[in-house]
Amino acid sequence: MRAARASAAVAGGAAEIPEGGEVSDPLLAGSLRVAEAIGPLLPTWQRAPLQALARLHVLAAADLVGEHEQERLGRPRADEEVSSRLDLLARMVTEVSGNAQGTIPGPVQAAVVHGELLALAPFGEVDGIIARAASRMTVIASGLDPKGLVVPEVAHFRRQEEYASAARGFASGGSEGVSSWIEYCCKALETGSREAKSIADSVQG
Repeated sequence: MRAARASAAVAGGAAEIPEGGEVSDPLLAGSLRVAEAIGPLLPTWQRAPLQALARLHVLAAADLVGEHEQERLGRPRADEEVSSRLDLLARMVTEVSGNAQGTIPGPVQAAVVHGELLALAPFGEVDGIIARAASRMTVIASGLDPKGLVVPEVAHFRRQEEYASAARGFASGGSEGVSSWIEYCCKALETGSREAKSIADSVQG
């Protein structure tokens, strides 16, 4: 819930659920649906990442398009570069998922998935919510955080300028920009770990 609210807020949506629990903000509603689907979608993400991304878009953008536009949900932009890079990303995810030795460290996997989806913006809307959810699934699937307790989305919300700047650095493709993005994402995971502990402590209290 905390992750979904923070991710929606970064995307420009509401950060709080109204009293009574009825969510009217489309970005927050979509982010909450995405959060609920992460567990069930995890096997699909490991086996067929593009299918998982399509489903995430359907869930995240359902309230943002008119009835006559529903058929385009789940379909990336018709662009050769987008298609090619999505295929490469999917290949990386499936190859890593199929290798028990984990050839790429979990934090690096998650950072690359996150940064590439932000850079590509394959669907043209809610791409940030999708990128953050895909990164979360990668963190879980890699074994770094198998129960999905870490909340890096809170760090992105609290440091939005740094987040956006680091993402632009990754999108530039330069080695310095990519390394800075990976470092930023690792720090966000550290912040997210502290946030998870804070949540657990408050529940226990």
